[in-house]
Amino acid sequence: MTQQGPPPGNVRMPQFQLRRSGRRLAYIAGGVILLLWLLAQGVKVIPAGFVGVVFSAFSGVKPDVLQEGIHFVVPFVDRVNLYDARLQQVTLAHDTPGAGDAEGAIRARSKEGLDITADVTVQFRIDRSKAAILHKELGRNYLETVIRPQVRSKVRDAIGQFSAADIISTKRQQVEASITAALTQVFTRNNLTLDSVLLRELRIPDSIAKAIEQKQAAEQQVEVERNRLLQADISAKRAVVEAQGLAKAAVARAGGEAQALSLRGKALRENPQLIQLTVAEKLSPTIQTVMMPADGNFLIDLKSLTPQAAAAAAKPAP
Repeated sequence: MTQQGPPPGNVRMPQFQLRRSGRRLAYIAGGVILLLWLLAQGVKVIPAGFVGVVFSAFSGVKPDVLQEGIHFVVPFVDRVNLYDARLQQVTLAHDTPGAGDAEGAIRARSKEGLDITADVTVQFRIDRSKAAILHKELGRNYLETVIRPQVRSKVRDAIGQFSAADIISTKRQQVEASITAALTQVFTRNNLTLDSVLLRELRIPDSIAKAIEQKQAAEQQVEVERNRLLQADISAKRAVVEAQGLAKAAVARAGGEAQALSLRGKALRENPQLIQLTVAEKLSPTIQTVMMPADGNFLIDLKSLTPQAAAAAAKPAP
C-alpha cells in the first residue's frame, strides 16, 4: 500500500503563521525604535555657559529660559535656540584681521575738530534671565544690529566732548567713563550686560601730536617758573615775618629792661640802703672792706687790720 501525504492545506498553515509572527515582531521592533527616536528628539542638552530659548510652533517664543543641563521638549513642535551666556568681546581696531568698515578702528573728531582714531574693545554678556526677550526682539544678530553701531556712536560722542590734548594726556579715564555710562544704558535697554570698555589706543596725526607736545612743554616750563616765583615770594614773606618777630622781640626786651630799671630806681629811692649794697656788689673782690651801719657813714680798710698790713705799716720807710 502506498501512504498518502498530508493534505496541501495542512502544510501551508504553519508557514503562514510564521510569516504572521515575524511581521508582528517587526512592527513591534519598529514601533520601539520609532518611540526611542521620538524620545531622543525631545531630549535637549544645554552645554555649560549657554542658555536655551524654546520656540514653539503653536505658541511662539516661550518665556522660560532653559539653563544648563538636560531638558525635555515636544518633538517637532519645540525648537531650542542656544545662546552663549559667557563673557564675549568685540574689538574695533585697525589691526583686526580682515577688518572692514564695520570692524575697523573708530574715527572721530575732538572738541576742536581734530581727527582722532580710537581702538576699542567692549566686553559684555547677555542677560540670562532675558534671553527669550533678546531672541524675540533682536535674534542672534545682535552684534551687528546693536553692539557695533552703538559702540561706534558712543565713542564718537565721548571723544567730541574733549580736546585732543586732554584725550591723549590727562582725560583718558574720563573718556572711558563717558563711553561706559552711555553704553550701559544702551545695553541694559537691549537685554545685555556691559562688563567693561577698554580704550586700547588713541591716535592723532603726528604733526598735531608734536604741536601738542611742544605746547605742553611750554606750559610745564611756565609752571616751573611760576613755582619758582611762588617759592621766592614765600621766602620773602618768611624773612619779613622773621624780621618782624625779631623787632617785636627787641622792643619787648627793651621794654622789659626799661621797666626793670624803672622799678630798680624806684626801689633805690624808697630804700637808700640799697645804694650801699649796690656799691659793695660792684667793688672788686680783691678789695677787703667792711661796710658799717648806715648811721656811721664811713668805710674801714681791712688791710690795716690784718697782721701783714700792721707789719708793713711799722716798717720804717727808707
